[in-house]
Amino acid sequence: MNQRIVLMAPAILLMLTLRTCFAVELQVATFKVDVTPPIGSPLCDALVPPAKEINDPLSARGIVLQADDETPVVLVAVDWVGIGNEGHDAWRDAIAAACNTSRDRVCVHALHQHDAPGCDFLADRIAAEAGLSGEEFDVEFARDAIRRAAEAAGEAVKSLEPVTHVGFGKGRVEKVASNRRILGPDGKVQYGRMTATRDPKIRSFPEGTIDPFVRLVSFWNDERPIAVLSYYATHPQSYYGKGSVSADYVGMARDQREAEEGARLHIHFNGAGGNIGAGKYNDGSPENRPILAGRLADGMKTAWEATEKLPVEDLEFDWATRDVQLPLTERYDESDRITALHDASLPIAQRVRAARDIAWARRTQEGHAITVSRLRLGPIDILHLPGELFVEYQLAAQKLRPESFVCVAAYGDYGPGYIGTYEAYAQGGYETGEVSRVSPRVEVVLTGAIQELLE
Repeated sequence: MNQRIVLMAPAILLMLTLRTCFAVELQVATFKVDVTPPIGSPLCDALVPPAKEINDPLSARGIVLQADDETPVVLVAVDWVGIGNEGHDAWRDAIAAACNTSRDRVCVHALHQHDAPGCDFLADRIAAEAGLSGEEFDVEFARDAIRRAAEAAGEAVKSLEPVTHVGFGKGRVEKVASNRRILGPDGKVQYGRMTATRDPKIRSFPEGTIDPFVRLVSFWNDERPIAVLSYYATHPQSYYGKGSVSADYVGMARDQREAEEGARLHIHFNGAGGNIGAGKYNDGSPENRPILAGRLADGMKTAWEATEKLPVEDLEFDWATRDVQLPLTERYDESDRITALHDASLPIAQRVRAARDIAWARRTQEGHAITVSRLRLGPIDILHLPGELFVEYQLAAQKLRPESFVCVAAYGDYGPGYIGTYEAYAQGGYETGEVSRVSPRVEVVLTGAIQELLE
């Protein structure tokens, strides 16, 4: 801990954007666009077969918040596997321009369904050097989706309506989430309990470290709900890789609750679910998808019924950001990655992954910073964080401000990939031992920013 405190100060950039007001007037608008990819499009960054059918549509859903004369804050959740690097910049820039606000007041998060596309324009340009443009995702479709989402957000700003109350509540979700990393006697990862775990021995281990609660934040005009935001930490797959585009069980649960709540829009955000999945309760059978959806929907219903509503005039509206530079993994070897990118004997997925590794490394080496942010609405704190974040960050944030209702949206900028804790990197395993693009020092950097945002 002493080492972390010493490292914290130089690790965090000092730029802070902070605007505070008492929300005498809070207005809200919602928007939703279809972002289902065309048949034949790559899915999950080319790690699974391309789209051959649409099981259910994908959407980008957003909310525009405006307090008094502040420029708007826009929060967006997209049914894609990940939006990283210049893809993330493009989404935020387009929406910011449409809503007459700044990039640092726009948050875009993926839900991380695997039967869904990704988006990283820098990685695609790097892949193009090896003749692989368009192999990771459908570039023209992605640009069109961004354009349509921005247009919808711009139109929404014209239809802002007053918010009289903000609500919040939480509900326990039973038999969905479990920790993916099962440690052996030596403290190393012995088993990876992934999305679909067929081995009953591995499923039989305890749930492990999770956040069992789904949290809801709602916006009301008197007795009428306008929008509902939900937050739950888990990998959102029941099964995938058959070419069937789907928002999976989190999308099913979201849509079910939207119909029952009567709000204009329900927007779901994936929390810090990088090391969390349904593996303990899921063997990959298609029949499990509606079962998992029902369990998550039940938790959302409990949270809805437990909602406490507070008058807006009694609430502080506060938006704060930190720009942080996440440290590049020590394992990165650019010559190795370039060789892999151009090696025609390797599967396309491995070559595309090399392009994504190079993209993140180059951004990091150029000093690129990621914006993390916090929205405060009275006792409610909503954190917006990057990557496939481990659940320990979410639990730590809640402990940092126990008097507050802390919600976490992860899977913002997807560039860094998995973001583990310092200890997790020594434990090995798929997430931190093989594919994470950041070093163990990331915990010091990110925890320091979270601490300052939650002060």
